Amino acid sequence: MATAVIIGGGAAGYFAAITCAEQAPGHQVIICEATQEVLAKVRVSGGGRCNVTHHCLDAQVLVGSYPRGALELRGPFAHFGPAEVIDWFTNRGVALKTEADGRMFPESDQSQSIIDCLVGAAQAAQVELRIGVPVRGLAAVPDGGFSLATATAALPAQAVLLASGSSRHGHALAAQLGHVVVAPVPSLFTFTCPEPWLRALSGLSVEHVHLSLLDLAEPVLSVGPLLCTHWGVSGPAVLRASAWGARLLNDAHYRCRVRIDWLAGASAAAWIDTQRQGAGRRLVRAIAPPALPRRLWEALCEVAGIPADGQWAHLTAQRRAALEACLNACDLGMTGKAVFKEEFVTAGGIARQEVHWRTMESRRTPGLYFAGECLDVDAITGGFNFQNAWTTGFLAGQAMAARLRAAAGAA
Repeated sequence: MATAVIIGGGAAGYFAAITCAEQAPGHQVIICEATQEVLAKVRVSGGGRCNVTHHCLDAQVLVGSYPRGALELRGPFAHFGPAEVIDWFTNRGVALKTEADGRMFPESDQSQSIIDCLVGAAQAAQVELRIGVPVRGLAAVPDGGFSLATATAALPAQAVLLASGSSRHGHALAAQLGHVVVAPVPSLFTFTCPEPWLRALSGLSVEHVHLSLLDLAEPVLSVGPLLCTHWGVSGPAVLRASAWGARLLNDAHYRCRVRIDWLAGASAAAWIDTQRQGAGRRLVRAIAPPALPRRLWEALCEVAGIPADGQWAHLTAQRRAALEACLNACDLGMTGKAVFKEEFVTAGGIARQEVHWRTMESRRTPGLYFAGECLDVDAITGGFNFQNAWTTGFLAGQAMAARLRAAAGAA
């Protein structure tokens, strides 16, 4: 019978293998995983809880969370999106729950629930797993199939899926067949900022800020919660900025100005006027803007040069201007990046124009498919990167199954 080989035992690879094996029973479906562990990212995602997807059932809205790939994913998400993913896991005994911010996790709060489900489904569909088996070469053969070189043998296949994540080796296999690979750069990372006053606020969070990255080839804007850390800043606002500005930041060697509007668009000047008129004799440091933690307000007053005994009525023009800047345009110097927890996402991979997005098949090499992070597709944090893996894995697996059935019929 015809054979399909999946290169990579991650989320996309497993999902594709299960789909292919279930839709083409009796055919050989093999996962080749170079390391000794499958589904490694699933295990660590969401702090070990696995952020399976995001509860956004409108494909038009969903694609807004993808800095790269939004246009291409609109159709695939309409065909197999979060609703289908929820049903897929629920029907296999894994109930999912939705948190206030839209992120979805297994009710067990254990990534092992997702791993056990995927591994069990693959075994039930008779998917063959070969761990510690890197594919070292990939070549098309005259009959329309492929020959894959491993350490011990040549492995024939009628269909091949590249689901090797951001692995340079996986991209090299595609390049062997003439595919364009957009150079990967990091995405979803936190910012290193050296300001001592900021680092002294480690652990402090602000619910909603406006954040801008300046001095890049073009500005990057982001909004959301922000977390102060002992190395700089993190939180959703920072992670979104790192995703949308991934290439710009790489080109700037991760050095730029990070401008924070702690009041999220509200006018500092108007707020200060209100305090001067209604609380002129009170100490400036005693009255913080409603959204700001006391520790942050005191730190900003220190940066602005407000004395401990300074009153609103006696605020000089110079100190007022400094305070307004600290509130609406607080500039930090970014000097580098740091990895966000154990998760690592890249921008870059197989060029999007190289792929038929209805089937995930290569436009250059019939019978070769792509899924997951090996593509030049990435998203902000919140379950969106896994959704890309499930969707593209499903479409690729479905198309591979059709190819195997056709090959068997032709024989």
